[in-house]
Amino acid sequence: MPGGVPPAEAADPGWESPVDLADDTRVDTDRVLPSRTDVVVEGASTMVGGPVGRHAAVGRSRSWTPLRVVFALALCTLALGWFGKAGCLQQAPADANSQTGSSLRLNWDNQRQYTNLCYSDVIGLFGAEKLDTGAFPYKTYWYEQGPDGTQVKRYMEYPVITGLYMYGVAWLASAWESAHEKWGVPAALEVVLFFNLVALGLALFWLVTIWATALTARTRMWATWIAALSPLVIVHIFTNFDAIATAMVALAILSWARRKPWLAGVFIGLGTAAKLYPVLLLVVLLVLCLRAGRIREFMQAAAAALGVWVVVNLPILITYPRGWWEFFRYNTDRPAEADSFYGVISSTVGFNWNSAVLNTISLVGLILVTLGVVAVGLLAPQRPRVAQLAFLMVAGFLLVNKVWSPQYSLWLVPLAVLAIPHTRLLFAWMIVDALVWIPRMSLYLDPDRRWLPDQWFTVAIVVRAIMVVALCAVVLWQIWNPAEDLIRRGSRSRPDELLDDPAGGVLDGAPDRFTLHGLRRAPETPPPPTAPEMSPTAS
Repeated sequence: MPGGVPPAEAADPGWESPVDLADDTRVDTDRVLPSRTDVVVEGASTMVGGPVGRHAAVGRSRSWTPLRVVFALALCTLALGWFGKAGCLQQAPADANSQTGSSLRLNWDNQRQYTNLCYSDVIGLFGAEKLDTGAFPYKTYWYEQGPDGTQVKRYMEYPVITGLYMYGVAWLASAWESAHEKWGVPAALEVVLFFNLVALGLALFWLVTIWATALTARTRMWATWIAALSPLVIVHIFTNFDAIATAMVALAILSWARRKPWLAGVFIGLGTAAKLYPVLLLVVLLVLCLRAGRIREFMQAAAAALGVWVVVNLPILITYPRGWWEFFRYNTDRPAEADSFYGVISSTVGFNWNSAVLNTISLVGLILVTLGVVAVGLLAPQRPRVAQLAFLMVAGFLLVNKVWSPQYSLWLVPLAVLAIPHTRLLFAWMIVDALVWIPRMSLYLDPDRRWLPDQWFTVAIVVRAIMVVALCAVVLWQIWNPAEDLIRRGSRSRPDELLDDPAGGVLDGAPDRFTLHGLRRAPETPPPPTAPEMSPTAS
């Protein structure tokens, strides 16, 4: 509608439009406008003329829709993420005694991968997992020296979907190299081709994460820009393969929000077959469905998740049982990582953890986190939102786990956007978490090259943990004070309404059937109004 005039004013006979009005005069009166509700966006909007006008026809643009704008922002961030790793893709002439047959080699001289902050597991695993030889994961093995000095038989230590993704991309890289030799197709080192093809796939998985998160946010679709421009994405999107799992989790939550429990279970199963943490969503859904009396829908999701996970894993388990079990063996025997709470204790007091004790403490910590999430879900005065409990569950798991690899923080990004509507708080955490990479890379440098003392890394880890705990505290506060939760507040057209859960699906607006208030059955109460569905193409 030219001029951005609402239909009511367009109907006023005293008002004249300089051009003919469009036939479709509908506007979106429910969407949250961040340039008017978010102080960060409001300040940034001054570069493009200030906040959206009071008479703007929201939802009418067919070109610059919210999804397209967020995609454009995400692509810029992904490009920066690739350039951040490009320093590790540099090539140099091969040594005279090179056995590869290539005239080039990867230039990681003088610890370039650490001094340039460009280290990526993707590059290192190409040779370490024997992908450069065309070996099939879970079948091929090799020997490495274990912590006690003995030789340990090793296989691919990643879950099946991630392992097969690596193998498939390695096959494509090899085929590309073959095409270069036969037909002169432009190419590079096979490991560089492998990284770039992996990065292309991971970028697509992250765009799926953004897309699903934006649709789940509904009236707050614009909030997804926080995930699109996250500093954690710049640093870690291509550090490992975690974008596969974040996409599956985002699709699972979107499917649940659209009242398709079985499809949510499918994506939970696929995510668990790529990275273990998506299975934690089933704990969240069980608690909320128990409170709302929606056990049938939970069972649909759980059955689908189990079925898909079995279908994906069973062929590898039957064919290569030792290779399939390697993921669990490796994580059982794995020592405490420097980024974890246990690693901080080791570095500060010089304590060496016994493997069995460490695994027991970590497991007990996870059980306590799970019980805490169950208690919050059943004791809160109003049923928590799915994203709130999911964030608490995954954050708690990271805090008590013996491994917190840097890229694991990507797991929290889409969940945080859906759970915590506070831009400055989220960016403060993301920036601190991303900066942990600098002292972490310093740990691997030779002593004469280190630019920071090791204590800087310990401080960074502690500050990061404090900020994640603070985010959890904000979520808990808003669970116990629903009126303080901006996501529950009404839309522009109905500002006084208190919404339930945009991602709740069958739980959205459902009355409580069971709580732990007095260990009794909760009374049936009329459901609160639900948030309206959003069009994915609206601007």
